[in-house]
Amino acid sequence: MRLFSNPYQILISILSLLVIFPVLAHEIKVSGDVAASFHIDPDDHPIAGVPSQAWFALMLIGGSVIPLAQCDCHLAVYPVPHQAEKTPPLFKPILKPLTVKSYQNIPSTIITFPKPGLYELEFTGKSVSGNKFKPFKLSYEVTVTK
Repeated sequence: MRLFSNPYQILISILSLLVIFPVLAHEIKVSGDVAASFHIDPDDHPIAGVPSQAWFALMLIGGSVIPLAQCDCHLAVYPVPHQAEKTPPLFKPILKPLTVKSYQNIPSTIITFPKPGLYELEFTGKSVSGNKFKPFKLSYEVTVTK
């Protein structure tokens, strides 16, 4: 089954996400039929050694929110640069549900970055029951200050 029959449907779906995420000035990434907006406190500028709340507003293309209970989601934190598949993550924080703004029970965690620098957050997931959405893999770069 093909999700989109023409390129305009993809554009319309992405534009609908901009309407759904109106108060989030964060980059929206898409993998397969899943889109996510990522946020980390404070104001997307984490500080080394200070715990930062991170969350992912996960949605199916078209608009329905994917709560953590419906996603076997995982987060891995890597230093940048690193060699994909060869470098083990610095840590894999446990994800917990969070309600923020109008998003109910979305994936979140607390991250304490060890030192200033650039990090990659690799966020992956698959549907817990059935084929509600395809497995996805998204990555975000985060600059940590001191």
